Amino acid sequence: MSRKCSTFQEGDLSKKLNPEKLTVEFSTGVTITEPVIGRKYTLTHSDITADLFLTIGLQFAFEKITSMRDEVLAEWKMANGFPFLYVYVYVDGAFDPAVTAVRDAIFRRELPLALEAIRYGDRKFFAAHPALDSAPIWIHFDSTNPMYNKFENWGTPGYYK
Repeated sequence: MSRKCSTFQEGDLSKKLNPEKLTVEFSTGVTITEPVIGRKYTLTHSDITADLFLTIGLQFAFEKITSMRDEVLAEWKMANGFPFLYVYVYVDGAFDPAVTAVRDAIFRRELPLALEAIRYGDRKFFAAHPALDSAPIWIHFDSTNPMYNKFENWGTPGYYK
């Protein structure tokens, strides 16, 4: 895996979340404030209604992932004693390699909105753990093409509130 890193530039948040378009579901084993490490987010959406669906659990909600593979997966992890939000997007999908560039551009355009949806949808968790608003967000753009397979810093959850 290529470990090319870059930093998210503040001011890149162009779309704003419409909370009425966000549905949040808590799976068994999580509460609105616990746990921290191992807390997983599965964010999917409807292309027809533009509704967003956030599932918060101990496991990813793979049953909600479609063949388009345009979901955003995120998880709280620890490195060197510090928490960080690890975000995963599958850039390739089951598509022709020529489509990878388009999918990469779409993910980059939509990720600020996705991160805002996660931050807003789990706002009581962040209120209970305010230090997490300063934790780094690391995004893995997963691709078999080294040009698109990247690991990037996209700021902190606090930027997306």
